Amino acid sequence: MANLNRRQFLQSLGLASAATAAVAFPGIIKAATTRPHVVVIGGGFAGATAAKYLRYWSTAVDVTLVEPNTTYYSPILSNLVLNNQRNLSQISFNYNTLASKYGIKVVNDWVDSVNAPNQTINLRGGSTLAYDRLIIAPGIQFMDVPGLDSSKVPHAWQAGAQTTLLQQQLAAMPAGGTFVMTIPAAPYRCPPGPYERACVVADWLRTNKPGSNVIVLDANPKITVEEATFSTAFAEYGVQYVPNAALSGVDSDQKVAHTSAGDFKADVLNVIPPQSAGAIIHATGLANVGARWAGVNPLSYESTAVPNIHIIGDSQGTGQPKAGHIANAEAKVCADAVLRLLSGGQPFAAPMTNSACYSPISSTTASWLTAVYAYEQASGTMKLVPESFGASDVPTTKNYSRMFDWTTNLFNDTFA
Repeated sequence: MANLNRRQFLQSLGLASAATAAVAFPGIIKAATTRPHVVVIGGGFAGATAAKYLRYWSTAVDVTLVEPNTTYYSPILSNLVLNNQRNLSQISFNYNTLASKYGIKVVNDWVDSVNAPNQTINLRGGSTLAYDRLIIAPGIQFMDVPGLDSSKVPHAWQAGAQTTLLQQQLAAMPAGGTFVMTIPAAPYRCPPGPYERACVVADWLRTNKPGSNVIVLDANPKITVEEATFSTAFAEYGVQYVPNAALSGVDSDQKVAHTSAGDFKADVLNVIPPQSAGAIIHATGLANVGARWAGVNPLSYESTAVPNIHIIGDSQGTGQPKAGHIANAEAKVCADAVLRLLSGGQPFAAPMTNSACYSPISSTTASWLTAVYAYEQASGTMKLVPESFGASDVPTTKNYSRMFDWTTNLFNDTFA
């Protein structure tokens, strides 16, 4: 979504007029003995956007963003670090603008625990923060894979040091070598991301490491998104695609992936493990969807397990994709709902979110995918709007250029 003022955003969700918006959304939160305090845990696309828009839409709340890292590395575009089209500094962001421009208090610390009955959180540094509403956006954590040592076999699915490690391993790989990557069963963060990575790496290898092989071991029965686009690219680049290859273990020293489709030895092995909601979700008793994701009410993203706690981004269990663009959209719906609730109102009854993504296929071409999700009152869930779904026919250089326009807008809307 573009950078919207609150009224424009609300109108985009279906409000008929500015007058309707004024009735449904009080301009400021009602006066209270103390100012309402919203704490946001996690400074990725979901958490940073929620913190920003809470203050952008209302200066009558205090917002504290708790994030242990001073720098955030975007997973979006991180695959372009592997083929030297981008470097980490170009996809790194800090929280200075959120603090200086919007008055958000940024605390660089880890959350040790959440005391839901008392509505407090305990920080590793010893501080305790009280909240009126808590928004948790911790992203993902990786599930255990027997034998996996990520210092030897990188996942590079959380951008930063892991991205650099995989880049270095590819640069050191001999010509004619073998790159093997694994894809976990859905759902996982960024549905097209693994296939995008396979294409980008294969394209780079055929120029820089002639005669090399790329093998994709997919735990899913087929390519989960943009099947035609990625299948065509795999055929062009000579990628060996193996579906139904569930990972059972890894020999990290010998670079061997053990799967239901057999054992595969690599010169460079890239294992993307299965994922679940961030650790704080499990520790707080919020992972009530398959013991893996957080169940929420999509009208507000409030937990279905614990009141006054909202979960957005990759950890939520609504069935919406787990990706940066839609996390940004969820954050705005959540921020608006929190402001309504703090003012004694109710969340907007018909929210919509948009999932959009450009995927680099080579060093010069990209594809795109988009879909809209709308709240269905009968089921109480977010449903894909069928006519909204769209994808590019073929990767193009124009899409590659537009990809950077898209990311610039998203980065600015989140961190600037």
